[in-house]
Amino acid sequence: MTVQAYILIQTEVGKAAAVATEIQGIKGVTMAEDVTGPYDVIVRAEAKSVDELGKLVVAKVQGVPGITRTLTCPVVHL
Repeated sequence: MTVQAYILIQTEVGKAAAVATEIQGIKGVTMAEDVTGPYDVIVRAEAKSVDELGKLVVAKVQGVPGITRTLTCPVVHL
């Protein structure tokens, strides 16, 4: 079973579209869209485990230029 999460991203001013485009190309990312509101980009991602999801966020997503903050929200099935 895969672990899925939404990653809420704040970016530098004017960088949301570029950040979303770059993140869309990362393996494990299923969706990346620039949005309005308190966050600039919302990403849906999946991985084989919580550890792999953490590595995806820290090593890949947070390394994209223009990101100032991320918040990872794992999907739960209640």
